[in-house]
Amino acid sequence: MTPHDTPAPEHTFRRELGVLSSTMIVVGSMVGSGIFIVSADIARTVGSPTLLIGVWLATGLLTLIAALSYGELAGMMPEAGGQYVYLREAYSPLWGFLYGWTFFLVIQTGTIAAVAVAFAKFTAVLFPSVGTGNVLFTIGAFKVSAAQIFAIASIVGLTLLNAQGVRGGKMVQDVFTLAKILGLAGLILTGLTLGVNDEALVSNLSNLWKHSWTHIQNGTVALQPLSGSWLLAAFGVAMVGSIFSSDAWNNITFAGAEVVNPKRTIPLSLFLGTCLVTVIYILANLAYLVVLPVVGDPNGATIFQRGIQFATEDRVGTAVASAVFGPGAAVGMAVLIMISTFGCNNGLILSGARVLYAMGKDGLFFKRAASINKNGVPGYALFIQAVWASLLCLSGSYGDLLDYVVFAILIFYILTIAGIFVLRAKRPNAERPYKAFGYPVLPALYIILALAICVNLLIFKPTFTYPGLFIVLSGIPVYFLWKRKLS
Repeated sequence: MTPHDTPAPEHTFRRELGVLSSTMIVVGSMVGSGIFIVSADIARTVGSPTLLIGVWLATGLLTLIAALSYGELAGMMPEAGGQYVYLREAYSPLWGFLYGWTFFLVIQTGTIAAVAVAFAKFTAVLFPSVGTGNVLFTIGAFKVSAAQIFAIASIVGLTLLNAQGVRGGKMVQDVFTLAKILGLAGLILTGLTLGVNDEALVSNLSNLWKHSWTHIQNGTVALQPLSGSWLLAAFGVAMVGSIFSSDAWNNITFAGAEVVNPKRTIPLSLFLGTCLVTVIYILANLAYLVVLPVVGDPNGATIFQRGIQFATEDRVGTAVASAVFGPGAAVGMAVLIMISTFGCNNGLILSGARVLYAMGKDGLFFKRAASINKNGVPGYALFIQAVWASLLCLSGSYGDLLDYVVFAILIFYILTIAGIFVLRAKRPNAERPYKAFGYPVLPALYIILALAICVNLLIFKPTFTYPGLFIVLSGIPVYFLWKRKLS
């Protein structure tokens, strides 16, 4: 063999993510802009302080059960691709593909687009020229704003950073996640100490058990008292926002091939990360409750009169900061949310490309997506992810798409946790360095509760759930076409 015949060395992943960085990916991917916004919609749906906290607590417990269950799968299969691999191994390549298809089409890329635009919107508080109001050009009904271009630039920048190797992405994740934790801790401490408002406390205590669903049609506000089955229905609908705000905790499993001692590190980081975020979210909502009343008036002239339910543009975090420090606090909150969204997208971009890599390796995605560049990362998969997320930024449709896929996300979580039972039967002798906590009770409880939420959404949110189901099912013909192409 001549020197010219020598094959090029095959690049491989590098294990550089320890417990801290893995936990920071869990936390950083979960905490974006949701905690600062979605409490307004939850408050309109349940109408009481008790259920506002209850929704976040229930979501936190569900997420924690899921994370503890995923630890078993992560320990068994510490590979690039995470949930895609678990579904493929528990059921069949089709089920893995349906997850990967929905993941690429909407779940990950849609989230990246939405978070990037949120980053741009809050950057516009400091630099108005990058706001949504600055329309750069128009082609018929199609408009492109400076915010969309800025959002795309942030996606491209983070993609280029992560293409240079996992070490750079890890450093950004650690710094920005620690910064957002400290910022949120500051907001919580400020609210619980300096921000305590006696009027808010009186109002919230008087409404502690007065649950109601606020419906707004044509500018008219109608209150629907909640009890019995309607209370359960409203509670389930309200959880859509908190579930989405608590999602992406599983992203560290996608980067399993780059985690140091993954059989221990991934389960531990899932537990630590989801616990920390759950505590932060509940404390943040307690801080909101001591500063502002839950019940408000959409036509209220002041922050207090609008309450949590009708905070301007649903920006509850900004309303709380402004109530304590005055209007100037909006700038500080914008900086905090910029840090939060930027760090969130770094984690999403870093981990998401690993699913596309695993699909490419199985021949169920573009073949080049399975290539590892000289820096030890799937550069081509990162590029494809960035292109599609950027197109979603331009389309402006990511918000609707994300509403559609909350149902699909839950279905895939249910299937994955059910996969624990399937794999224990199919592979009873497989190495399991960590076993699902509370098995079989807690995993079964998650499946039952998540299924109940899905049924509830099918009944009360059909305009969102059925399109999400269609997106998933649209992957079936694509799968067989792809398989046919390969044969």
